[in-house]
Amino acid sequence: QMHLVESGGGLVQAGGSLRLSCADSGRAFNSYAMGWFRQAPGKEREFVAAINWSGTTTYYADSVKGRFTISRGDAKNAVALQMKNLRPEDTALYYCAAGFYPRQVAGEYNDWGQGTQVTVSS
Repeated sequence: QMHLVESGGGLVQAGGSLRLSCADSGRAFNSYAMGWFRQAPGKEREFVAAINWSGTTTYYADSVKGRFTISRGDAKNAVALQMKNLRPEDTALYYCAAGFYPRQVAGEYNDWGQGTQVTVSS
């Protein structure tokens, strides 16, 4: 079982940027697809972005296309989510997850981190 740890969350003004990172504390996850999801208070967990194991294919929710970029490190043992032009509606707890395929459904992922909070003020 993987132990994913997210970092990089924080408080930022609307229009600002943040870079989230996710790594496994025990081993590399270079054979897994990775996804980012988010959950705002009182809302369902929703898909944000996903990347395949090799880093060659990415997927994004319509709400973040053109603003967020998912990427893997050269050693493929970390995954990042670069977020630009942040909006108050992006405020949520952001989770990274590992699975066999870069799906948009949370149930397709087997391992999850604890999340990192992103708060965007207006």
